[in-house]
Amino acid sequence: MLENRTSHPIARDGALADFMARLRAGVPNAHLGLTGLLVALVLVFSLAVPGFASMGTLQSFMFQMPLLGLLSLAMIVPLITGGLNLAIIATTNQCALLMVFVIQIAIPDGAGTGAVVAGVALALAAGLLLCLAIGLVTGALVAYTGVHPILVTLGTKSLIDGISIYLTRGQALSGVPDLVSRLGNSSVLGVPLVFIVMMLVAILVGLILKKTAFGIACHMIGSNLEAARYSAIDTKRVLVGVYTLSSLVCFMAALVTLVIFNSASPDYAQSYLLVTILAAVLGGVDPFGGFGTVGGLMVALAILQVISSGFNQFGLSNYLTLAIWGGTLIAVVVAQTIRPHLPALFSALRRRGETQA
Repeated sequence: MLENRTSHPIARDGALADFMARLRAGVPNAHLGLTGLLVALVLVFSLAVPGFASMGTLQSFMFQMPLLGLLSLAMIVPLITGGLNLAIIATTNQCALLMVFVIQIAIPDGAGTGAVVAGVALALAAGLLLCLAIGLVTGALVAYTGVHPILVTLGTKSLIDGISIYLTRGQALSGVPDLVSRLGNSSVLGVPLVFIVMMLVAILVGLILKKTAFGIACHMIGSNLEAARYSAIDTKRVLVGVYTLSSLVCFMAALVTLVIFNSASPDYAQSYLLVTILAAVLGGVDPFGGFGTVGGLMVALAILQVISSGFNQFGLSNYLTLAIWGGTLIAVVVAQTIRPHLPALFSALRRRGETQA
């Protein structure tokens, strides 16, 4: 058995060093190409749309991005392990519903500031525990049953959505205290607080995935599950942690949901599920797992938001946004696919030209 471990390609020192180098680098040139695309889009929309390059557009951009950004962060963690979490929207909405429900019970009409703060703290604790429980159960099912994460999380999504719709009859719950709304919609030096929260969560998740043993194990599991097992990694324990972390990020998304909508509903942000996968893949995350960075995801989210804001100000229907995002993803994927073959193609064309001459 020891011989098998040392002979495994990832267990060898040289191969492991190569893996770590690729892990630190991410997808080659992905950030450079994405950053160039982002700059080009900003320039094009600034020239084509009057008033696009303004502080108002920038603040709107920073206020609209956090919800999709946090949900995408919740998705990227299982994606890197080669999995998927289709329950992120359902978890976020149920967490928000629970927090509003607790607030309605714990904070009576006309309550003072102290009672409001205590009720909000209780609601936050309840939402955090709910997300923790969902993450632990989902992770345990994925890790110990051997069922593919798509099927497991599809089941948990349906279960959570069903419970939320049954208990609320599909209606939104309101009653978020003014104190929470004012705080959530406040700005620091012109930067919305919700955007700062998203960036802090992104930095934290990025550090966990890049600088901790847990994060390295996640990448190794996504790159080669059997190799990770041969490297003495407790893959089941790591997978439980992956889906727990994903659900805890959903808790932060639930807070942003309450701030943005001033209420909670089972139907909020349902259209964002596939967009989170789109953003991750556009940001350089390998859809088969193993590689990807939070930095690339953030640039991809900025691209999607710039496209959305630009076309909205250009007068196009909001219903075209998702189609435009999908077209952008297809274009980028095609470009990344043909790029490695371009040198050989150019060489062949040059030789053909020289032969004809």
